[in-house]
Amino acid sequence: MSDFTSNAKPSGWLVLSVGIFAAAHTAAAQTPRYDVGRPATQAEIRARDISVAPDGTGLPAGHGSVAEGRTVYRNACAACHGERGQGIGDYPALVGGQGTLTSKAPVQTVGSFWPYATTVWDYIHRAMPYQRPGTLSNREVYAVTAYILYENHIVPANAVLTEKSLPKIRMPNRDGFIPDPRPDVKQPSPRATNKSESHQ
Repeated sequence: MSDFTSNAKPSGWLVLSVGIFAAAHTAAAQTPRYDVGRPATQAEIRARDISVAPDGTGLPAGHGSVAEGRTVYRNACAACHGERGQGIGDYPALVGGQGTLTSKAPVQTVGSFWPYATTVWDYIHRAMPYQRPGTLSNREVYAVTAYILYENHIVPANAVLTEKSLPKIRMPNRDGFIPDPRPDVKQPSPRATNKSESHQ
């Protein structure tokens, strides 16, 4: 009768794999716990999750008019960016420059360069005013966004922006950008693109 008992020894890879698993398990078990702090609550996470997508996802409910924005701009923005958004010194212009991007002296402003109106809101909300970032209320951000877009002849003088209307605004340079072709970069969904490209 044949003897099927094998005298083969475990392969080196198997021994190595088992050893790595055992070492990792031991290290995890010995990791010290300091019991400092606590898990963040959902409310705390939401308060810090302020990202706004081009299609408007993440915009808070609110509204603001061009007229209101003129006052906010005068009080919080004009000292750096000029009375009409023309820029002062090292502080960039926010207004003008449309039609210059293909010239020998392109002027990149909100009106000439930025592809999405929602990005204007997002940047102001996060980073402005320069000396006191994040201190404007949502209504003030909607309002000053409306005023800057008005000065760039993108919205009319009586415009009131909301979380619904802002993503529908088509910026002059919307088609001046091309998608990132790298395979590891997620492309926007057709639904998001269609929403972003809708006319006001």
